[in-house]
Amino acid sequence: MSREIFIALNQRDVLARCATEKVGVSAIEPLPAGGVRLVCMSSVGAALMARKFKAHLLKEDPVRARHRPTRPLW
Repeated sequence: MSREIFIALNQRDVLARCATEKVGVSAIEPLPAGGVRLVCMSSVGAALMARKFKAHLLKEDPVRARHRPTRPLW
């Protein structure tokens, strides 16, 4: 199972629920269309959070924001 989950909630709520369930977060990033991409520290934690966020999971893989420029900076 993947450690990556796409959730239609804000970052604060997702982090609070992960802390409540004692699930380690490897990465979290906001999505341009709304929601967040959550990467858990383990696949077991990801499976648990997928069950907890079942009603808020995004159906399709959303478009993520670019981290690098499209052209070289020099």
